Amino acid sequence: MNNSFIEKIIRSFIDSKLTPLIIIAAILLGMLAVVFLPREEEPQIVVPMIDVFVQMPGATAQEVEQRVTYPMEKFLWEIPGVEYIYSTSMPGMSMAIVRFYVGEDEEKSIAKFYNKLYAHLDLIPPGVSMPIIKPRYIDDVPIVLLTLWSDQYDCFTLRRIACQLEEELKQINDVSLTEVIGGQRRELRIVLDTSRLRAYRISLLQVTNIIRSANHELIVGTFSTGNQEFIVEAGGFINTADELGNIVVGVHNGRPVYLRDIAQVSDGPKEPDSYLFLGVGPQAKVKGINAEPGKIYRAVTISVAKRKGKNATKIAEAVLHKVEALKGTLIPKEVNITITRNYGETAKEKSDELLKHLFLATVSVTILIGFFLGT
Repeated sequence: MNNSFIEKIIRSFIDSKLTPLIIIAAILLGMLAVVFLPREEEPQIVVPMIDVFVQMPGATAQEVEQRVTYPMEKFLWEIPGVEYIYSTSMPGMSMAIVRFYVGEDEEKSIAKFYNKLYAHLDLIPPGVSMPIIKPRYIDDVPIVLLTLWSDQYDCFTLRRIACQLEEELKQINDVSLTEVIGGQRRELRIVLDTSRLRAYRISLLQVTNIIRSANHELIVGTFSTGNQEFIVEAGGFINTADELGNIVVGVHNGRPVYLRDIAQVSDGPKEPDSYLFLGVGPQAKVKGINAEPGKIYRAVTISVAKRKGKNATKIAEAVLHKVEALKGTLIPKEVNITITRNYGETAKEKSDELLKHLFLATVSVTILIGFFLGT
């Protein structure tokens, strides 16, 4: 009886005119899923992580550990769902990384963290700043790393070029976080002459406050004329060493005292916080890297991350296309660019390999089913 019932179902499916339409619809749905499925290198797992930064200026690492890190760890462990807490104490600062269990809801975990932390603000010791909280996500991992290197440009110039390139890459759709790593930042440096400060009877605190107040912009009001309304702004940001040197910091014998009168003002590269260099091996030519093996080159790296759920392959291709279009204009020909990470390419290779095996498996199963049905 069971065999006859199954035979009727099979016969009705084979004889039905809807069967070809169902098969075609299933194939089309599968093809659409393959086309629109985001290709990503990093798995989309949910692991809520939060960074906490607390400053304690002037304190040693031991003082920070005893007065900030340990008490903070104790009440952070009380948050439900916390799996690990990694903390680091250093002179003047404490940093903690709070990691929740895999699968914990991100929004609820962040809300629980905020509620717990701000419920214990009364425990902050004197001299300790308010905590800085930064949630982290799996999509913050860069999918593309571009390394700019040259033997003709210094680290300061390389970083300036990299920052301009970064602004162009930010305009690409679905690009989220970008960062320039390495090089030297621009800095307006002030070296005060203590003897001149005493001669003009100007204190260091007075100079600091005047410079701080001069380096900001305020909206002081509006006025209307005709059908238009204009915003009136006062002040402005300091952009050059000349503007900085022309700030009036005091008055002596009825004459204004400029900052350039009591200090040496310069515009140039800042002392580097980190160093980044590029070196290659004997197989560099095979990879298309036009560098001399064994030689060390000054370098700067740009990291590019994508938005959550977006196709890493398409975004990486758009980034590389943008870089190629800017070569010779924004990027000088003396500056070389090496792709040191491309998760879009590796994600495409893995997905293509998976589709290949799925196709072979489907064909094999179809042949086997056809063989057994035929017999």
